[in-house]
Amino acid sequence: MSNEREPLIEPIDRVCEIVFGVLMALSFTGALSVATAGSQEVRTMTFTALGCNLAWGLVDAVMYLIRTATERRRKVTLLARLRATQDKPESHRLIADALPQLYAAIVQPAVLDALRQGLLTVRVPAVRLEGKDYAAAFGIFALVVLATFPVVVPFMFISKVVLALRVSNALAVITLFIGGFALGRYTGGRPWAYGLAMSGIGVALLAIIIALGG
Repeated sequence: MSNEREPLIEPIDRVCEIVFGVLMALSFTGALSVATAGSQEVRTMTFTALGCNLAWGLVDAVMYLIRTATERRRKVTLLARLRATQDKPESHRLIADALPQLYAAIVQPAVLDALRQGLLTVRVPAVRLEGKDYAAAFGIFALVVLATFPVVVPFMFISKVVLALRVSNALAVITLFIGGFALGRYTGGRPWAYGLAMSGIGVALLAIIIALGG
């Protein structure tokens, strides 16, 4: 029996939340004028970036809980519909619709029938949220908030705004690279290529965000 525990947050979700937090913070530092910004402007920018990510981290956490509850309700509904129908083609359609598109396109009727028989023996899962769901939601909140710090911390310790901005941008790009690298390992691809691609995508997205007034 495998002792591996299912992660609270999927790797791709972890990376996405970190990238989102970094980009949100960068949208504030990117709008900072290095020519005119003083200590008060830098302080305001720092607290605004942190407050924004606190808010969006909370929103993401709540939406995760809503998505989790919705998916569980969908599974319960599927089981109820399977048990209510005696029509085999209809039951096969219900199961195929619930499968990922890649599998649904190739799965054979015999396999669908075996899945149907197995699903009819499954105990109906509870829809209510559990402790691990709230822990995962808190993890999402924490990831978005923590992603703020590599971007804003340099402004707390470096008095020269130009230098602080350069260090902040470098740390942000490194964070994006690490996120892409982790995705590359997760997918079995080339981690370095994924890391470089994520850094490039992050810089491009930041330029679009700032251009749109974000």
